[in-house]
Amino acid sequence: MDMKNIINYILLVVFINLNVSAQNQQNRNLFFDGENREYIIYVPAMYDGTTAVPLMFSFHGGGGTSTGFMNFENDMRPLSDTAGFIAVYPQAAVDPTDGSNSWLHKAPTSHNDVNFIEAIIDSLSNEFLIDNDRVYACGYSEGGIFSYELACRLNNRIAAASSVSGSMLVDSFRDSYYNLGFCSPVHTTAILLIPGTADFSPHSTYNGFQPYYMSAEEITTYWSNYNNTDPNPIITQLPNINTSDGSTVEKRVWENGDNCVSVTELKVINGDHDWPGSTGNMDIIATNEIWNFLSKYNRNGLINCSSTIDHQVFTTNPKRLVKLVDILGKETFLKKNQINIFIYDDGSVEKKYFLQ
Repeated sequence: MDMKNIINYILLVVFINLNVSAQNQQNRNLFFDGENREYIIYVPAMYDGTTAVPLMFSFHGGGGTSTGFMNFENDMRPLSDTAGFIAVYPQAAVDPTDGSNSWLHKAPTSHNDVNFIEAIIDSLSNEFLIDNDRVYACGYSEGGIFSYELACRLNNRIAAASSVSGSMLVDSFRDSYYNLGFCSPVHTTAILLIPGTADFSPHSTYNGFQPYYMSAEEITTYWSNYNNTDPNPIITQLPNINTSDGSTVEKRVWENGDNCVSVTELKVINGDHDWPGSTGNMDIIATNEIWNFLSKYNRNGLINCSSTIDHQVFTTNPKRLVKLVDILGKETFLKKNQINIFIYDDGSVEKKYFLQ
């Protein structure tokens, strides 16, 4: 092959790769409630329309953008490519009070982004083969608050939720100020929160900001009571991998809820208003922690909850499970009558075979 043909071949490969990338990531518009709303989706290359896939919603903070959140804080695209879910990054509407992008307008209006998210779910379900039992929500700061709102007010569509540096509205404030009623989940709902003890933003301070925002303890109490978990958490100190970030992480898990649901807090001691792994604490990567936690659940609780072995594998092993793969190395969920390969945070690997 001469030099000209080599160059043409390289250009063709680059063009194809760019074209595939452009097809995987799409900027979408949805006319909703009199507005042209925007959101980004990322479709994994493995998607072929023959197997139902989960949806993973990620909500940026107040004043932020979907693009910025995806590119600089919570990039779910690599996980999407390996785990096979569709990542969704909605864009908040402009708050007429101050012109910022906001999921919850500062002055009560008829604006209700919970309905916008349901419209996205419906739209994507009409276009793709979606596993509607596995629709997840996560967010940062005000986006985290909004994730709790979805767990409270769109619970029939949301399997599990996670919030990073974002509190949960006090019921009386939600009802009296926003006229949105009390939190009203309809199924057992796994919750992961990642708060910082040195976060003093009013809407995310660790100790709460009454009568508006719950403390971390009030949030875990609410969801552990609702899910009927053990009353006291199992507490472990995670490895202080990065000793220069000024913070450590304590893992608190409320186990044995109905349908094997758990509530987990990754308490970032001396952590600020950050997204761990991107800013602040570097001992954990919030993006990975969120997917690893949420993906274990569907609207019926822990996937494969019928086996007590399944629950113990994921919640009581002293080592942290990083990934579960099959014999081909593909990330999967625990399955019976085949080899399951468990990869742990200490580098160890275990092969296990569970009988039906």
